[in-house]
Amino acid sequence: MKILVFAGSLRQESWNKKLAAQAAEILRGMGQEAEVYDIGGLPMLNEDLEKDGPPPGAAEFRAAVAGADALVICTPEYNYSLPGPTKNALDWLSRPPVNVLAGKTVAIAGATSGHFGTVNAQRELRYVLARLGAFVIPQPWVQVAYCEKKFDQAGRLTDGRTAEQLAELMAQLVATAQKLK
Repeated sequence: MKILVFAGSLRQESWNKKLAAQAAEILRGMGQEAEVYDIGGLPMLNEDLEKDGPPPGAAEFRAAVAGADALVICTPEYNYSLPGPTKNALDWLSRPPVNVLAGKTVAIAGATSGHFGTVNAQRELRYVLARLGAFVIPQPWVQVAYCEKKFDQAGRLTDGRTAEQLAELMAQLVATAQKLK
């Protein structure tokens, strides 16, 4: 299966980019094709940019998601909700004439330096994805709180429990996407 993974963060050393890379590595270890996509090139959604179809950055992202069998989103949490880059990515994916998220199997994870572990952002993301017709993997919730203590210098998860949860989430994603395919 082809699985696209992205982080809803633009920061170069983002914890969620590290989590996305770890998810992709787990998927590759399961024999899946996993691509980590950087959403940094997406413009802010502006209908003026769509006069001749989606602009190049958005068109490429839409095509990558449309061509994937499943999707992994690793999102930070800002102000108890989704950050702008995550929401902007979803907005581009759901634009007419085709909502490329409809029917897509999606796994969600998140990392934050705070103690709530992106629980609010993940709740909001689950709601938005469900409204857009995506199939969201219900369990386990991978919420990496105090993430600076759970990654090493190379960006790899060092917390055994979190690594197990992420591996289980990836296994659930693959199994569900294969059933729905």
